[in-house]
Amino acid sequence: MVEKNLLINNKKIVYHGVFRTSELLSVIHHAIEERGYGKSEKKNEELVTPEGRLLQLELRPSKSVSPYLQLMIKIRITLDTITETMKEVSGVKQKYQQGDVLIAFDAWSITNHEGRWGLKPFSYFMRSVIHKYIYKFRIEEDFLRQLVGDTAYIYGQVKNLLQSYEGKKIAPLKEAEIMRKVEEEMRKESSAEM
Repeated sequence: MVEKNLLINNKKIVYHGVFRTSELLSVIHHAIEERGYGKSEKKNEELVTPEGRLLQLELRPSKSVSPYLQLMIKIRITLDTITETMKEVSGVKQKYQQGDVLIAFDAWSITNHEGRWGLKPFSYFMRSVIHKYIYKFRIEEDFLRQLVGDTAYIYGQVKNLLQSYEGKKIAPLKEAEIMRKVEEEMRKESSAEM
């Protein structure tokens, strides 16, 4: 009996311009490793069209934090109409890609209470009622905050890289600043949807 809880739903980064695919993927993989997640590639497709290449990746890094709780970040990367271009940086011509970038993040907690609570429906029901209305188990809440923080960190690293291609000077942000900015953006988006 597995319970899946979606904490972040489809948080997107949209970018159009010049970038390096290898750098983008390297930053994502490095941020995933920094946070202690195991890599898992669900999908990797490439299609060549007259307008350019289309690359679709789906990564599902995950981390087991207890025998009953697993944290998973789902990262969907779509690179569309990619063409090769040359750009002069510091007087040296370098090869870049140009096109549309769409990266969407989902954060999931996956809980398996089978070994902890058994398969008895009454036990499972009582645990759910207690957790929802009476008392939130602190350890689980800490892990869920960690998942949101890890997702915000990866999101911030990717966003900083893409902004650096636009020529914006960006000072490295601390993790707390990144989390605060992402939380503000999420609040703005959720209030705009309502």
